[in-house]
Amino acid sequence: MSKEQSLQYVPERRQRVQSAEMGMGVLKALARLGGSASLTAVAAEVEESTAKVHRYMASLTQEGLVAQDPATQRYYLGHEAIQIGLAAMRQCDPVRLGESALVRLQEALGVTCFLAIMGNKGPTILRFEEPGLPVTINVRAGSVLPLLWSATGRVFVSFMDDAQIRQQIETELASATIDQRASLHDKAPIEHLRQETRTHRCAVVQDTLLRGISAVAAPIFDHTGRVSAVLTALGATGGFNPAAGGTIATLVIHEASTISAALGFSEQQAGAPRPAAAVPGQPA
Repeated sequence: MSKEQSLQYVPERRQRVQSAEMGMGVLKALARLGGSASLTAVAAEVEESTAKVHRYMASLTQEGLVAQDPATQRYYLGHEAIQIGLAAMRQCDPVRLGESALVRLQEALGVTCFLAIMGNKGPTILRFEEPGLPVTINVRAGSVLPLLWSATGRVFVSFMDDAQIRQQIETELASATIDQRASLHDKAPIEHLRQETRTHRCAVVQDTLLRGISAVAAPIFDHTGRVSAVLTALGATGGFNPAAGGTIATLVIHEASTISAALGFSEQQAGAPRPAAAVPGQPA
């Protein structure tokens, strides 16, 4: 290829890349608008003329990534876009995505960190990271935690509501010690716990599960807004600040939010408790 041919080739190649970027921009704008929108709305979202966006819509429609409702003329995500989304969702394992978060948290805070899901018997630890000089505790991968006396369990209580949860709450309340009951609000303890956890986006405990141990836990949401897992950090009470606005809580919430975003969750979905999603193939 001559120098002149090369100079002609580079702009053509750059133009093709820019076209791909624009096409993907239109597709992402349609997704941001809820998956269905008018041409005018999409054009406004990408800040381009309707004529230009229409050309890209035609190409995306031809490839099955976009379709148009003949009655309303609105565009919506097509079959091929749905197939791409489903393929991505099949790779969205909160435990796998959370492994690097566990390492970062453990290295940044120097405390024990773990990921748990809601299993048949209660919150179940699946992944565990601990510092070189770990706090001696009686929980490991596979351990099942209580709902009301662990920070992990309190997150599940606060963001989900089903028969299993209600039954387990009643059982734990019936067998609670005086100190454990003292950690809950006098009136409407469960509703108060839920409200506090949702407000702070984390649950904290101090000496309620194990004497001398404090913990902070934050929810990990999937693309539907359900809690799919909980990220928790714990350490010796004397050197561990479990305050909701403290450094540890802030980092735990940040890492949990990052995992949630990778699972397709948006902050607009946060709100009322929903049933927790168990992780397929994982022990309960």
